Amino acid sequence: MRTWSLVTLGLLLLPACGDTHPTIYGPCQPSEWGNPACPYPEAGTGDAGDGGDAGDGGGTGGAGGTGGGEESACAGDCIPPAPLGWFGPALLWYGPRDQAPDCPAAAPNIGYEGFADLAPAPLACAACLCDPPDAAAASCQLPLGWSAHTATGTTCAGDPDSVATPFAAPDGWDGACTASTAIPAGQDCGGRPCVQSISIDAPVVLVTAAAACTPRVDEPPPPARLDPWQTRALACVPGAYTECPGDRSTCMPSPEQPGVPPPGGFLTCIFHEGDVTCEAPYLDRHVFYGGADDTRGCSECACGEPEGASCTIMASVYSDGTCAEQVASTLVSSRAPFCGVTPPGIGLGSKSAEVVDVDPGGCAPSGGEPLGELLPAEPSTFCCQA
Repeated sequence: MRTWSLVTLGLLLLPACGDTHPTIYGPCQPSEWGNPACPYPEAGTGDAGDGGDAGDGGGTGGAGGTGGGEESACAGDCIPPAPLGWFGPALLWYGPRDQAPDCPAAAPNIGYEGFADLAPAPLACAACLCDPPDAAAASCQLPLGWSAHTATGTTCAGDPDSVATPFAAPDGWDGACTASTAIPAGQDCGGRPCVQSISIDAPVVLVTAAAACTPRVDEPPPPARLDPWQTRALACVPGAYTECPGDRSTCMPSPEQPGVPPPGGFLTCIFHEGDVTCEAPYLDRHVFYGGADDTRGCSECACGEPEGASCTIMASVYSDGTCAEQVASTLVSSRAPFCGVTPPGIGLGSKSAEVVDVDPGGCAPSGGEPLGELLPAEPSTFCCQA
């Protein structure tokens, strides 16, 4: 956050060594004129006039020169002074940053710099992703349910007239070759071959309770934040303030282009820290800010519960009892059981299976949403002549 602070123009008086008069640092104020360190400005320096020539009856003496010490006329505008607690008067400019001028020669000092019209671009957060659970968190349980069917299509048990003959694997089977519940070739089931198709239950994927996804932030990170302020403010002040003769108003340099408002010109204003009201004759009110409170950020990335785990096995059947004469071999997924056609009446002497793939699934990411807000801070109020 950038913060601009107010500049207060004042005087510091310190006694000089061995001198009864104070040493003055900074511009002199009218109340200090006459001090050796603060002579009256533009005092007259005329010498006494020469005496006139003597005429008949004696000449008349010349008039004396004009003495110094009177207040000079204001070279700018005589305006009401700033009330107690206010800064200024100052020449105020505001407008787009790239049009900001230098302070004019008559008021060369920067008394304030600030901002207005806060319009931040939407905060861009990087996307959240979830790395999948460790592969070791999931395993595949081989199916024990194998059956032969008299159905001749790929519906297997779905055919109401089909007769099923168990060809199940033993409990605790690890996939090694087994001749358990073999079906001999040519076995008859109600006048039809018992083996015309075969079904295999889907394997079961098991995910441990400790399985979890790991959240991470997608790269690259969002781009740098842009300047959120649409308007700049600049207040220029003279090196010293003087009083106008007679009414004790303040002599203030005139804007270079009187009557032309910013950004083409300057306004004559007083200013005060905070958001305050304006009073006559300074009724044209403007509020600028020294910075912004930025509480924006992105919500933390997180992951949901693992979903979509699966596994795949390679299942094989053989006509002999030692897994030597292969009849068929197929991939069976945990997502669906298998049904396939076999040669009619073939013997199912043995089977084997092995796990070829285990997918632990994935998790839905959450987070990465913009949070907080950007609000203007450190206000200052400028009250200008309308």
